Amino acid sequence: MIRVQREDFDMGLELAKLTKNNHKVGGLTSFVGLVRDIAAPEKISSMTLEHYPGMTEKQLEHIESIANQRWHLEASLIIHRYGKLDLGDQIVLVACASSHRGEAFEACHFLIDWLKTKAPFWKLEETASGSKWVKAIDADKDAAHRWSLK
Repeated sequence: MIRVQREDFDMGLELAKLTKNNHKVGGLTSFVGLVRDIAAPEKISSMTLEHYPGMTEKQLEHIESIANQRWHLEASLIIHRYGKLDLGDQIVLVACASSHRGEAFEACHFLIDWLKTKAPFWKLEETASGSKWVKAIDADKDAAHRWSLK
C-alpha cells in the first residue's frame, strides 16, 4: 500500500491496520523518518518536501512490487509526506510484514534505502542563513547500491 500525503499519520494505527486479521504475520518491521535539526554546518528550523504527483506514486508502487517479488511479504506499507514539516515531524513510514522476521527486516531496509536515493522527492531545508536544497550523499547511494538487482 502506498500513500503520499500532506497530513501526519498515526504509526500505531497504521501498523495495526496493516496486520489486522492476518494471522500469517510472524514479524513486522517498520522505519519512521523524522525531521531533525542537523544540516551541517547549520541547524535547520524546518523542511519542505516537494514531489511529482503521479510519478511519485508510480515509482513507489514499482519499488514496493520489487520488494514483494524478492521477499515473501504478507503486507507492506509506504507513507511519505510532503509540504512544510517542522522539527520532530514524521516524514516517512515504511513497514513490512511477513511470516518470518528476516524477510520483514530485509524488505524494510531495502525500501528505505531505495526511498533515500531514488524516490522523486526534493527536500528544501530552512536555516538561519536561508534555504538550501538537499543533495544526495554518497553514503545513501552506497547503501542503495547493495540492493542492486542482478
